[in-house]
Amino acid sequence: MPSHHIVRAFDDELALLANRIAAMGGHAERMVDESVTALVSGDTSLAAKVISDDAVLDELQREVDERVIVMIARRQPMAEDLREIIGTIRIAAELERVGDLGKSNAKRVAAIAEARQPRPLFRGLEALSTLALTQLKDVLDVYASRRVDAIAKIRDRDEEIDAVYTSLFRELLTYMMEDPRNISACTHLLFCAKNIERIGDHATNIAETVFHIATGAQLPPERPKVDHSHKVVVTSGGAAMID
Repeated sequence: MPSHHIVRAFDDELALLANRIAAMGGHAERMVDESVTALVSGDTSLAAKVISDDAVLDELQREVDERVIVMIARRQPMAEDLREIIGTIRIAAELERVGDLGKSNAKRVAAIAEARQPRPLFRGLEALSTLALTQLKDVLDVYASRRVDAIAKIRDRDEEIDAVYTSLFRELLTYMMEDPRNISACTHLLFCAKNIERIGDHATNIAETVFHIATGAQLPPERPKVDHSHKVVVTSGGAAMID
């Protein structure tokens, strides 16, 4: 965490920002988890709750932005303090977007629930969600502890999320080819899967921001990427495979 300052109020303001980020992180995690639960169970009431909960996350982001503006004007921070404050804005924006993705998935629950699908269709989505939420939780723990030694592992783990997403993309296409009645639900689930994969990307972005806050250095821009869904094609035999 940042070093202590002569003006105690500045430390209190920084601590309050950190608390708001923690609140945003917990709220975003819960929204995503509940959106997946709603998808799997066809629970439209839970989906409606997730959609309404997005307003709380939006309000928290606005509060962070407003506090940061006041802090910059009042404290005129430099070096590590400036990185801390600007980094907080970036992290808040990433978490707000995670909430938006959870909300987007919740909006598709009603359409999917209209024609209930076999349970196996949702297993891959649950597995992908578990990976993405673990990624998000771990990076929020790093933000709180500033254990930058854990960031490389978190960043590299995005590769696993991409691989699972590609596999799920291929599986859903196969279901669509095998039974046209699956097309509507599977199309919505494809969008949901992409949203969850993007949550892993946002978590990785947060990890990179925390690294910059703590060290003043930037991680290399290249990331391991194994999302090959753009290469998945349907063969003449009706199978989905990577070209």
